[in-house]
Amino acid sequence: MSKLNSVALLPMGTVSDEAVRYLFRNEDVEFVYCKMISDVFQSTAKGVTDWSVIPIENTIDGSVSLHMDWLVHEVDLPIRAEWVYPSIQNLIGSATELAGDNGEWDPGKITKVMSHPVAMAQCLQFIRATLPHAELETLSSTSEGVRMVKNNPGKGWAALGTKIAASEMELDVLKSGVTDHDNNFTRFLLIGNMPYEKPDAPLRKTSILITLPEDYPGALHQVLSAFAWRRINLSKIESRPTKKKLGNYYFYIDIEYALDTVLLPAAIAEIEAIGCQVRLLGSYPSLPFEGK
Repeated sequence: MSKLNSVALLPMGTVSDEAVRYLFRNEDVEFVYCKMISDVFQSTAKGVTDWSVIPIENTIDGSVSLHMDWLVHEVDLPIRAEWVYPSIQNLIGSATELAGDNGEWDPGKITKVMSHPVAMAQCLQFIRATLPHAELETLSSTSEGVRMVKNNPGKGWAALGTKIAASEMELDVLKSGVTDHDNNFTRFLLIGNMPYEKPDAPLRKTSILITLPEDYPGALHQVLSAFAWRRINLSKIESRPTKKKLGNYYFYIDIEYALDTVLLPAAIAEIEAIGCQVRLLGSYPSLPFEGK
């Protein structure tokens, strides 16, 4: 029997877990759960797994800077695919423990709410309106918060997390969909040395890093012009420090074309001709969310 392909990801029961199950829903893949995002990256960089799954951008919070920096500075793993998945948080706890006189869970009995800081930030309106008295505690993952609730009965604790985590910990979803915005999606990247192809993907994208020459005034304008006059659409451009010198930045650019599209190699060649350094991060299928 041939060895299963493997993918490293953040802990079981997180949104990353839900997103990976969605991506590989029709494929037989081994999931390797890691506690920290650094472990996720290193698992594939060291050859333990074939791919890693990285949450890279969120509708509400924007880019995940720490993960971008790992992708750029710490490992050299090409992007193999991207997809989006809804980040839906739920209030999780023991309905029996938190029941009021009417038999329904009583918000007043919740003393503490725990979750990952990003998930907590995405639910602040709900927390302020429903649980203003509760202590807030941030943890390394949403699933860790659910686990803490499970392991500490009788304290009035609750967590923000996924329905998968609630099911695994045999806890109740006290209130579903407590995220403040209905359009809260997270963009995930599949990275690794092993190719991952989706021939029927409706869109292919290319991601590059551009470092400008220090002695070329107007270089960024020249870079953007190389794409603009060819009508090449950029879906994202973001500056990040190179970590080499104060005030020295690279530009992360997502392009809505495959690398082998006729006009794109010429645009990159023009950018390199003015002295810019161009690093290819990947050319890959972009997979839309088609519903659960």
